[in-house]
Amino acid sequence: MVVSDGISQDFKKEVYANVKTLFDLPTETKMKNTSSKPFHGYLGPFRTRQLYESMGIEHATSLDDVQSFANLMWPSGNDQFSKTMHSYANLVSKLENLVRKMVFESYGVEKYHESFSESMTFVLRLNKYRPPKSSETNVGAVTHTDKDFVTILSQNQENGLEVQIKNDEWMNVEFLPSSFVVMATDAFMAWSNVRIKSVNHRVVMNGQEDRYSMALFSFKKGITEIPEELVDKEHPPRFKSFDHFKFLEFYAKDPHYLDQRSIELFCGNNNTCTPKMEKESVVIY
Repeated sequence: MVVSDGISQDFKKEVYANVKTLFDLPTETKMKNTSSKPFHGYLGPFRTRQLYESMGIEHATSLDDVQSFANLMWPSGNDQFSKTMHSYANLVSKLENLVRKMVFESYGVEKYHESFSESMTFVLRLNKYRPPKSSETNVGAVTHTDKDFVTILSQNQENGLEVQIKNDEWMNVEFLPSSFVVMATDAFMAWSNVRIKSVNHRVVMNGQEDRYSMALFSFKKGITEIPEELVDKEHPPRFKSFDHFKFLEFYAKDPHYLDQRSIELFCGNNNTCTPKMEKESVVIY
């Protein structure tokens, strides 16, 4: 968890007021949020994710791209939404860069950080979880790991995020004021040769109000190389170099591997995963 004074409470309220305005639009309008990349566009309620709705803004650190998204949602545009989301994305992307730099330095591979940063791109995902009806499960997002590089989450006042800790117990995450949760992901795990572990997490809706959250996802363009400094006798090579967006395409073809097995099957050196028999695909991203 990171507490940042770079985003005031007033600005956060403005951000989430704009998020609510977006999700109040008709479904047919929100469905215009499409993308050629898997899991970058609109995701609506589904049989296995009845409480969840999500939209994605690609290249959210670019004002032109945010405005293009807003023009799709509002025919006459929405300058307030565009400026607010662009400002938010840039503030959080700086946090993502700082956290990533700290990790690189801690493992003695800071010489790779600058070139790595030059190839990063960001997607801002806006999420809504509604309270369950009496006949519905309260699970808003099933247990999963993220498939980007670094995830940085914020939320409105409604809690719901749970993370699985080392003894396999689940811990509720209480967001502090002006705080963000930074999560390691499958791609970060592969890059680190499993020195970093991607975290299982889920959303459980126990409140009676809509929960809004925002996730800045980072992706690396081109080939991700595993630093040779992170491979030794105690840490034999676990993953091959990989293309991040090809990994997403691979995952999209059969997305019921919600945990680390998808990256292991894609570029792991052992590929020892046993496929599941059930076909209950649930995409949460």
